[in-house]
Amino acid sequence: MTSFSVLPAIPSRATHVKEAKKLANRGLINKVLSMYFKKSLSAPPQPLVDGLWHGDPLMDDFVAWMFANNPKAAKKQFEQALNQGIESVEDCPEPLQKLFKSIEPPSWLQPEELDKAVVAMQRMGESANLVLRDLALMGGYLMSGFNQALVLTGALTKGADKRLLETGQWWFDCTQGMQRFGAGFKSTIHVRLIHAMVRRHLSQHKDWDSQKWGTPICQVDMAATYLGFCVVFVWGLRGLGVMVSPAESKSILHFWRYTCWLIGVDEQWLVDTEKQGLILLYQTLLTQAPPDWTTLELAKSLSLEPLSRGKPSFKQWRQKVSYAKHLSITRYFLGKHAVADLGLPTSILPWYPPLIFGKNLAQSVLYHALPSWRDYFVTQGRKQQESNLMELKQRL
Repeated sequence: MTSFSVLPAIPSRATHVKEAKKLANRGLINKVLSMYFKKSLSAPPQPLVDGLWHGDPLMDDFVAWMFANNPKAAKKQFEQALNQGIESVEDCPEPLQKLFKSIEPPSWLQPEELDKAVVAMQRMGESANLVLRDLALMGGYLMSGFNQALVLTGALTKGADKRLLETGQWWFDCTQGMQRFGAGFKSTIHVRLIHAMVRRHLSQHKDWDSQKWGTPICQVDMAATYLGFCVVFVWGLRGLGVMVSPAESKSILHFWRYTCWLIGVDEQWLVDTEKQGLILLYQTLLTQAPPDWTTLELAKSLSLEPLSRGKPSFKQWRQKVSYAKHLSITRYFLGKHAVADLGLPTSILPWYPPLIFGKNLAQSVLYHALPSWRDYFVTQGRKQQESNLMELKQRL
């Protein structure tokens, strides 16, 4: 991470407040935010502006030490600490010690809430995947400041299906549970390491304009991403007819508070309530530059992903239906104008969410009303999520 004794001027990405407010006044975002956030801001709050210059000091320091010494040996020590515990590493270097000491369970962690959240997210089935893909991920592409790191690390050349698989596998691992030596915990720390390595690479990249974009994968962008997995996720599910109870919402927010704390999000950006999360989401939007060519290219790549599924001609109709289904969900949540900003067809109406709304609502009522059926709904929901992940794996 780049160290500053005095922070540079505000990155120009955060000076487009008028355009950024337009993003926050469209589709579901506007409907939800208007319930909680009445105050109009003329600029992003100063802590958020400062956050555009901050990365992840502990992991950044470890990566700097790793490349300054023996990267292969350092990576081996990292893997040993992750898989066997930091106490198993002989002559453990100080940066690695500090890193792993920092991820010991925080005092505010409530393991029982993590377990409840896993059950809640598993029972939500395919609807969880749809919200994360067609609302959180696609909507995130409207934020061109966020897009720059994706483009410079090859998101366009790798294709949307590769990113869907990587993110989907991480989410699937996490929602198995976040035990210290479990797949979710280890996958999260691996993602944190990758982020730090990308941050180091992009900071030295000739095409990275820090005066415009700030620090790559900065605290603000990590916080915005974190909110997509919790607050946006919960409200998106409700928009598809899934009844998320207050207790489930509390557990899900706590789950992602801990998970994203592990991934390097500073505690000042972690929220406990939906209201706090929605206010922070609005504020992070004010640091974003308006949609640009990266928005169009990334959105196009994701929207066309269903058309790459399979080659036999008899599958073509399924590909086209899937393509229209995903676009209809994006249109439903983000609205016609945002879909146009993404460069996607505005002629596709939001037809799919109404088709599944009633089914999701009925299943939610049964889930909450009939405790003896809950295991069944959780099992079936997880099977849907696993099936979606396996389909992605088979294509790559």
